[in-house]
Amino acid sequence: MKKQVVFIMTDTTRKDMLGCYGDKRMITPNLDNLAAEGIRFERAYTCQPVCGPARSALFTGLFPHSNGSVTNCVSMYDNVKTIGQRLTDNGINCGYIGKWHLDGSDYFGNGICPPGWDKKYWYDMRTYIEELSDDERLKSRKAESAYEPWMTAEFTYGHRCSNRALDFLEENKNNSFFLAVSYDEPHHPYLCPAPYNTMYDGFQMEKFPNLADDLKDKPLLQKLWAGDNLHKSPEELGKPNKSLSLYLGCNTFVDAEIGRVIDRVNQIAPDAMIIFTSDHGDMLGSHKIGNKGPAAYEEIANIPLIIKGGEKGKINNDMASHIDIAPTVLDYMGLPLPKVLEGKSMLPQINNASVKLNESVFLEFTRYEVDHDWVGGMQMMRAAVNKRYKIVINLTDTDEFYDLEEDPYENINQINNEKYKTERNKLHDELLENMNRTRDLYRGYVWAARPWRSDMKPDWENFGFTRQRENEEYEPRQLNYNTGLPMKDAKRRKFM
Repeated sequence: MKKQVVFIMTDTTRKDMLGCYGDKRMITPNLDNLAAEGIRFERAYTCQPVCGPARSALFTGLFPHSNGSVTNCVSMYDNVKTIGQRLTDNGINCGYIGKWHLDGSDYFGNGICPPGWDKKYWYDMRTYIEELSDDERLKSRKAESAYEPWMTAEFTYGHRCSNRALDFLEENKNNSFFLAVSYDEPHHPYLCPAPYNTMYDGFQMEKFPNLADDLKDKPLLQKLWAGDNLHKSPEELGKPNKSLSLYLGCNTFVDAEIGRVIDRVNQIAPDAMIIFTSDHGDMLGSHKIGNKGPAAYEEIANIPLIIKGGEKGKINNDMASHIDIAPTVLDYMGLPLPKVLEGKSMLPQINNASVKLNESVFLEFTRYEVDHDWVGGMQMMRAAVNKRYKIVINLTDTDEFYDLEEDPYENINQINNEKYKTERNKLHDELLENMNRTRDLYRGYVWAARPWRSDMKPDWENFGFTRQRENEEYEPRQLNYNTGLPMKDAKRRKFM
């Protein structure tokens, strides 16, 4: 029996930029229809709110700290395999069309198809740029181009990605396949043709209470990040502007492009699983900050996730994570899950939306981009979120703890409030355990012995375990240092 999966993602789409997530002013009919045909996840989280690292977790099933892509423009480790390679090696054709951002090159990529993906359909942003003349390249990087009369859908990267996706679907409709369509839109420079370019003129996002956050008792890095915004009123931060108008217009434009792909899937592969998500969101002035970066606020961390292929018209309010996408695809294709994967299959949940998969999910941050000296540099962060609470450990800065039930806009940092000691420490323990379980490269007592955690003391031996990598699909079983023989247990006490 053939198994077909279409994975669609956008760049920098906030959850509340889809009409189906509550703001009916957002014009996203195709994704709204997809939600009506599948499961809409309310509490889904990215693994890192930065483009490249977020994608690395999606396509490997490993956290950025495990796959090596800890920041933009840093490639994954050589011994890390994507789901494309794993599926291709099992006879399933895999196409990747769109933004990749995982080859260690610049924003556009190097134009070279990585192992596991069909070279005929490989189309990263470098490939697109090289189709353009020098003059067209300059125009393609300016937001103002969206207002020019020559700007058409055909000029955009998104439209050309959709065209290739349609071709892939036609060629592979009778076979099992995995197709990833990764749009750069609605990411800056927000290129979109009329009528999308003016569709949201004068639009204002809802004035959430965290527009007034004075960042008291928050990390210094957030105050520095806010800059001049720190002194602006909610009215100033929330006023209409051209960038917001184009951003949302481009969001509706890419929904139309996604609709082209979904329509074809429904025609020729009606039983295919369709997964939609975004790599991360955008702060848009909440907490006085913009864009994305070293924070775990809901605006950038809690992303849209819609899956069609099981129950229809359902809403899941339990915790979900990008780390579970790769295991889900492998499981759906009938393949065993490699031990090295750090997530789990969502298939039981897709078939029964009431199934609870995760108590907590985890996020991280190392730095924004290796090329940039700005955007804060290195800001080591690890976070854990459950249905009510969120803890954020900012390694060299003030930590954060939020009660999402009492304070859904995360205005009040409760990290030092002894009222929350039990819940705070429990979630902190879960975070530390996840760092250990996944062999976090940056783990150590510095994450445990925090100023507010009196029962945790600095310890040179940390937790006292050796934890070796378990991956027997593409490399031999690792050897025990003390015996030279294949290890029996990957996790064991360390004896000097």
